[in-house]
Amino acid sequence: MEYRQLGQSELKVSALCLGTMTFGQQNNVAEAHRQLDCAVDYGVNFIDTAEMYPVPAKAETQGRTEEYVGQWLVQQPRDRVIVATKVAGPSRGMKWIRQGQQALNRANVTMAVEGSLQRLQTDYIDLYQIHWPDRPVPLFGQTVFTPQPDRETVAIAEQLQVFADLIAAGKIRYLGLSNETPWGITTFCHTARQLGLPVIVSVQNAYNLLNRVFDWAWAEACYQEQVGMLAYSPLAFGCLSGKYLERHTEPQGRLELFSGFGQRYLKPNVPEAVAAYHAIAQQHHLAPVQMALAFVRQRWFVTSTIIGATTLEQLQENLVSTTITLSPEVLAAIEAVHQQYPNPTP
Repeated sequence: MEYRQLGQSELKVSALCLGTMTFGQQNNVAEAHRQLDCAVDYGVNFIDTAEMYPVPAKAETQGRTEEYVGQWLVQQPRDRVIVATKVAGPSRGMKWIRQGQQALNRANVTMAVEGSLQRLQTDYIDLYQIHWPDRPVPLFGQTVFTPQPDRETVAIAEQLQVFADLIAAGKIRYLGLSNETPWGITTFCHTARQLGLPVIVSVQNAYNLLNRVFDWAWAEACYQEQVGMLAYSPLAFGCLSGKYLERHTEPQGRLELFSGFGQRYLKPNVPEAVAAYHAIAQQHHLAPVQMALAFVRQRWFVTSTIIGATTLEQLQENLVSTTITLSPEVLAAIEAVHQQYPNPTP
């Protein structure tokens, strides 16, 4: 396993990170713990979760993922793993989280941190991430920014001061962003430097063969500001495994199990692009899943690739992708498909 420096932090994270959003919905506690053991045995030292997990989000399951991770974490040497979690922001519903009070102000962030610490059964969180911005931006497949000047938001400087105090108190070590824009990345960094507050060390955004918009302004922003990129959905919600290319008699994946979920991946040209990428994998004797994961891992701006699975077999296949390095020929073929079907799932 390769380990990489995360932004301007002292954290060295594994090139693969175990995502946990299925824990508590598709995976029970025993299955979750087997996944954690398997990943750590393979060399993964980085675990990502969130206060709103599992997904799809529901009142009766909220926080269960962190609880499952915490029940495992308390049995490990604490410095064995780097734990990342996230605070839910406003405007996404989920009235069951803090009774709908999710503005990123001092009271709500403090309550969120304390709740995560309790569920994770730990004294500190290595990387605490803002799950999505506390301001109107396109999210989760939306592509058009629409100003909403009447919406009340918490200023970035105010947010940073709260996180600075939590870092000083030893409750979190570093701050990261998620589902953030280039403007947000650079503004958080500039504001932190201007006020002498802790800088962000990472941003967690979607990135895969079907969605490479991060290649644009996001990559430049991260390079200039020395921010590490954590790539989620590297298999495009399972689409790049090919399991949705054929009809099934029984539900097989999240897009089938949860009606109306994952609309980001139900767009024109997705089946055509997936089939083309599968053809490349077959031609070069590669497993499609491992080719897709290796592509993301090899991108110069990606610090860690967040993998997720519902079975140990899926997880093991994902982990083995670290042994694969895509050749120039494979990368050229991938680029040709990307030019034909550019970013069908932005």
